[in-house]
Amino acid sequence: MESAFYKKLSGGTAVCELCPHHCRIPPSGTGWCRTRKNDHGELKTITYGLVASVALDPIEKKPLAYFHPGSMILSLGSAGCNFCCSFCQNWELSQSDPDMRPFTPRQIVRLARSLYAEGNIGVAWTYNEPTLSYEFIRDTAPLIQEAGMVNVMVTNGYINPKPLEALLPYISAWNIDLKAWEPAFYSALCGGQRDAVLSTIKTCAKVSHVELTNLVIPGENDNLGQFEEMCKWIADINPEIPLHITRFFPHYKMTDREATYISTLVSFGVTAKKYLSHVQIGNVSGGELLMHGWKNES
Repeated sequence: MESAFYKKLSGGTAVCELCPHHCRIPPSGTGWCRTRKNDHGELKTITYGLVASVALDPIEKKPLAYFHPGSMILSLGSAGCNFCCSFCQNWELSQSDPDMRPFTPRQIVRLARSLYAEGNIGVAWTYNEPTLSYEFIRDTAPLIQEAGMVNVMVTNGYINPKPLEALLPYISAWNIDLKAWEPAFYSALCGGQRDAVLSTIKTCAKVSHVELTNLVIPGENDNLGQFEEMCKWIADINPEIPLHITRFFPHYKMTDREATYISTLVSFGVTAKKYLSHVQIGNVSGGELLMHGWKNES
């Protein structure tokens, strides 16, 4: 499938314009995310319609706590990512080459509709970075809408403004990772730029339901003062935007530290509540949270 956003340069080089990396891809080369390849000067999306993971999940698992709570949603993931987070929780999909099987847009719609009886409300594009499946979502999401269902994106938010604007009419809800407040965190640990993510959050919050997730990693983004600045920034957009503060567990290339202390998460939650109306702590059991004096909204 020809990629939707790119330009051709002399000599056969293609410049991808889907995300802020703006990869300059020579003939036969692939971009940072490994999902786009230069085929004789034409940029192709080589993962179009390829699905590596399929599950029917509770909507709260995305996590979306305030969008059709109690519902189930068909969750689909492919391969690749435009970040290289050393703490990635889904690295087997985002940074590896998983087995995948092809689907057409109409097959996805039929699958989603077949799960009505189990409470399915639509499709969540998730697990790896879903914006890299842009062309497949572009072709599938309108059909999901026509069938009376919703589309949800679980994303790092690293997408350029034009592709984002074109996608917005088809997406009912977003969970966007706001990985840290310090720009240096993004450049050092993710290989990206924080401000591009902030721009995505602002744009989506104008027209869609948005919830944010912040994974608190010991020694990396657990400075309470910086976290408070982040909460103030979110509140300036809309204090009703839900924030999910989630617990880090050693994973992928970051196994050299302990899981986040629950007391740290609770302290962050108390700080967030000073500015935001809806704050959830995740990756921790309800009983453990109660022992530390915190209860998530039901």
